[in-house]
Amino acid sequence: MPLPPALAAKAREFRGVPAEPRAAATVVLLDPETLDVYVLRRAATMVFGGVHAFPGGRVDPDDRPETIRRDWSEKLGVPDEQARAVVGAAARELFEEAGVLLAGPIDQADRTVGDVSSADWEADRRAVAGRELSMTDLLARRGLRLRDDLLLPWSRWVTPEFEPKRFDTWFFVALLPDGQAARDVSGEADATTWISPAAADGLVMLPPTRVTLDELCPYRKVEDLVAASGQRNAAVPVMPEIELTGDGGAMIRIP
Repeated sequence: MPLPPALAAKAREFRGVPAEPRAAATVVLLDPETLDVYVLRRAATMVFGGVHAFPGGRVDPDDRPETIRRDWSEKLGVPDEQARAVVGAAARELFEEAGVLLAGPIDQADRTVGDVSSADWEADRRAVAGRELSMTDLLARRGLRLRDDLLLPWSRWVTPEFEPKRFDTWFFVALLPDGQAARDVSGEADATTWISPAAADGLVMLPPTRVTLDELCPYRKVEDLVAASGQRNAAVPVMPEIELTGDGGAMIRIP
């Protein structure tokens, strides 16, 4: 896969010590009926402006949900505390950037909260985004628990060494809960859309996003996709390899 000219130039000029990757989480939000994917285009003022991506961001120190599944450490390949932080970050970023909340009543394990677009919910979302309120405190105040069973681990990617900002990013798949709608609320995007993975070829994307969509293309039923996620290994990171070409460009190879 050829790198865009600007990234190819970075790769060719890199001579320093690689930056330490920071933990991050990304959520591929799917429509449960069509399996279309929610993508946003990063605003020109953001890093990777103009690039289409999924909701996500780096792990925050407050991302520490208490009541989640016990097997996340094994699934993500990190100690329990870090695994809880990654899962918490995935849920928080989805709420912050798309207005979708993966949560349900404490005493009803199979239910999810409905519409969360009202004024009071929006005030809470802004407070979470502004780090004035943690997701843990928000859920406790509303008598809810994180539905981490709705987050399906999919893959793990580490940014190539030439980038000054590097991330160790876990990709999750999640189905849009009944009664909720994804909304452009983050202020970090200039456009959002629902699109079939097979129809996304014309969109500008970084390799992890492109590869993830390619991996989702074969699935036509939710049940098959859920089963596939259980067979994948999100503990072992994918580390793209950079190959410089004779024409002054660079290629990225996915192991």
